Amino acid sequence: MNNTYINTMLVKYPALTDCRDSIISAAEAIIRCYKNGGKLLLCGNGGSAADSDHIVGELMKSFLKPRPLHSSLCYQLKNTDEERGAYLGAKLQQGLPAISLNAHAALISAVANDIDADLVFAQQVTGYGKPHDVLIGISTSGNSQNVYDAMLAAKAMGLQTIVLTGQSGGRMKMLADILINVPAKETPAVQELHLPVYHALCILVEEHFFPATFNR
Repeated sequence: MNNTYINTMLVKYPALTDCRDSIISAAEAIIRCYKNGGKLLLCGNGGSAADSDHIVGELMKSFLKPRPLHSSLCYQLKNTDEERGAYLGAKLQQGLPAISLNAHAALISAVANDIDADLVFAQQVTGYGKPHDVLIGISTSGNSQNVYDAMLAAKAMGLQTIVLTGQSGGRMKMLADILINVPAKETPAVQELHLPVYHALCILVEEHFFPATFNR
């Protein structure tokens, strides 16, 4: 793995130096997941929910560079509808499969109403999760019950778990295969350090799968 970006990030955010190895391990875990045909699941509350959605946005389309579709798919699109298919082939990009468990309002409200509000993420893990998948649980305290329960379900199902949290790690550190606990305690400070961490993860993963024309 090319660690140039990590080194550059640490110049800007020296407080994250102790998280370096965990960030690299997390990127490697996500890369393995994708190589094995898996997907990335993410969840969090409040600002961490927004972070989950943000990460999905960086992975499901180009982040720092274009990701043109494979020529075989472009051919099939054009063969299906010559004019519109050619347009789709020119515009669509390769995505790295990622699902934010915060993004399904109807399902979340149904689980909260019919089962238990704390289980809105765990229920989705049981439906989406497969052994080669990775779950990233984001919690500034590391104690969010609904995220903890999602991590618990993921561990039981054989998913790899990454916890992105604050300094203490909270309860969720017990369920983390990889713990990225940034050195901050107050919620705003933790969230400010989470941003460069997950940008680094997205960049490292994108660079691995789309290296030919990677351009910072």
